[in-house]
Amino acid sequence: MSKSILQNKKECYITGTTYNLHKHHVFEGTANRKLSEQDGLWLWLRGDWHNLSDYGVHFNKELDLKLKRMAQRRWQEYYNKTKEDFIKRYGKSYI
Repeated sequence: MSKSILQNKKECYITGTTYNLHKHHVFEGTANRKLSEQDGLWLWLRGDWHNLSDYGVHFNKELDLKLKRMAQRRWQEYYNKTKEDFIKRYGKSYI
């Protein structure tokens, strides 16, 4: 498992709890999920905030976009890359 560049602790990114955690890859799809894993663009979410409720990130477009924007900014900063570099790797920009 790669190290996340979005979190330092194994706790829910939203609530801070350490119970019922799911690993969420911020960028989905077969190719982008692999890239998210490689680049550390994943974080821990409590099950309900992941995919076990209608407010979870998989069903909540606003939360999904918020996490994508945060992750893209972090990726560009962490890897010292541009928005164009991000688009080449992930197919589009979210910011």
